[in-house]
Amino acid sequence: MAGRFPQPWLDQFYQQIDIVQIVSGYVQLKRNGKRYIGLCPFHHEKTPSFSVSPDVGLYYCFGCKAGGNAVNFVMEMEHLTYSEAIRFLAEKNQIPLPELEDDPSYEQRKTENERLLAVNRETALFYHRQLWTEQGRQVLEYFHSRGLTDDVIRKFGLGASSNQYQAVMSHLEGLGFQIDEAVKAGVLVQGEKGVHDMFRNRAMFPIIDARGNVLAFGGRAIGDQMPKYLNTSDTPVFNKRLGVFAINLLKKSRGLSRVILVEGYMDVVSLTQFGIEGVVATLGTSLTAEQARLLKRYVKEVWIAYDGDEPGQHAIERAIDIFQQEALPAKVLFFPDGLDPDEFIRKMGKEAFERIIPLSSVEFLMMRAEKLFDLSNDFGRMDYAKACARILRRVQEPVELDHYLTLLSLKTGFSKEVLFAQVGNSTLPAQTVRKTARNRPSTGALKQESESSRAEKMLLALAASGRIPIETVSENDFHIVSFREIAACLKDGKSMNDLLQIYSDQQDKKDILIELISTIPEGMDDIQALQAAQACMNQIRIDQLQKEIQELKSKMSQVSIQSQEHVLYMGDIVNKQKEVSRLKRQADGLGGA
Repeated sequence: MAGRFPQPWLDQFYQQIDIVQIVSGYVQLKRNGKRYIGLCPFHHEKTPSFSVSPDVGLYYCFGCKAGGNAVNFVMEMEHLTYSEAIRFLAEKNQIPLPELEDDPSYEQRKTENERLLAVNRETALFYHRQLWTEQGRQVLEYFHSRGLTDDVIRKFGLGASSNQYQAVMSHLEGLGFQIDEAVKAGVLVQGEKGVHDMFRNRAMFPIIDARGNVLAFGGRAIGDQMPKYLNTSDTPVFNKRLGVFAINLLKKSRGLSRVILVEGYMDVVSLTQFGIEGVVATLGTSLTAEQARLLKRYVKEVWIAYDGDEPGQHAIERAIDIFQQEALPAKVLFFPDGLDPDEFIRKMGKEAFERIIPLSSVEFLMMRAEKLFDLSNDFGRMDYAKACARILRRVQEPVELDHYLTLLSLKTGFSKEVLFAQVGNSTLPAQTVRKTARNRPSTGALKQESESSRAEKMLLALAASGRIPIETVSENDFHIVSFREIAACLKDGKSMNDLLQIYSDQQDKKDILIELISTIPEGMDDIQALQAAQACMNQIRIDQLQKEIQELKSKMSQVSIQSQEHVLYMGDIVNKQKEVSRLKRQADGLGGA
């Protein structure tokens, strides 16, 4: 079971860190009243819309709607998980980390992992230095033959392993490392003739994580030895399912709209040398859900650029499924003549690479399906239409579905209506959406609902920010379910920082919390805050009374005008209308919500 930080330590941790100081390390801030403002680091802007409120320890951008606390900010800027961001800030602020709850062996494993990472770091340095010696000459010639410059070789820390059986072993022993540590790190192995180096006579690619730690190695054979590629097996510090090659460089890239996912180490190095940013590769395995989730921290879209041969194209199909499951949009770069990305860019150049228009995942899958059927006869076109209909079930946007149905109709000869029926999708075609739009409720009804929602949001923001005592509100003051849940947590003593932690994996709840941050008013004194809260509660009550009045009118219309029920309903309506008038007068006196 993974350990977690003790709550008392977390409470103290949040009190010790200074959000203004942390954000100032990335953004130039200027004081503006009680807040600090600056240009948002999450999107391009010329006028500052990024705000930091030190009194509540929160940030918010009015442009792109990003918001949260200091830990959330570091998670976004450094692309870290919650626990990684906590450790990052603790180390930066010299706050001792506690022993994790439910994990008594944490300190022991932490020390062991630090030793294994040190083994990997020294091994990577050894390989890199050896590349420039006579023993590494053959590997250096291989790199140069692939068009790599010395600068890009140094950028990736590439190296060479020699033919000797115990070169790395002797080097590490000389530095004071134990043999069993190096075996556990995966740089040495136990063979029939004893312990020896894992990699020999290979071009070495160090696998580095986002924090600069060398986790493992990939080695490409020089000559005819097999396997062609050899990778470190899983160790206490490395799991090939969890990371991607060149994530350390991806972290340094700011403002990327997409990441390019390739198959091999050399593809990454070659594309990077040609000036293509944001390129990563899986670690000798097919894409995993964990790797997809990792990439989702960095970008909002992935372009898959696997090899153009059949195995590569089949791997794209599987990758598309995984990205769809993880809700990360994916497109496909299709290379002609079965070329891989490295071959294409060395042959055609950067400009030709950048001219390739990525296919949507749906377009790619429909193109792949077309190769399976003979479209020259009716049966082939029928089977192709059915196959594409199954693909189109994943399309959620009506405009996109309409576009693909048009293309499929032209290719197969079937009408769009027939093809839509074959899709069997709940998504409505564009013309149905237009009909639905004409039947939407009036703007007056939407405005009334919006006023009540705004009042509930403001009331909750006042309570969450500490502008009013939490005892002044009740969960029953809120009709929006998520607001009611948040209010209940606040009543239980939870802070906004606690809630951001609790809902860190629930994007809908996190979005609501960020929206609350944007609503927190500035410059209010205690009396003004209480007046604003009273105005919000008045508006909420007015909205509820008006709904009750409508219900009473509906009931009254169903009974006889001479009946006792009609008289009672009328009396209730009059009383509620008087209460609405009183609350509106009171709201006018308070200045409204």
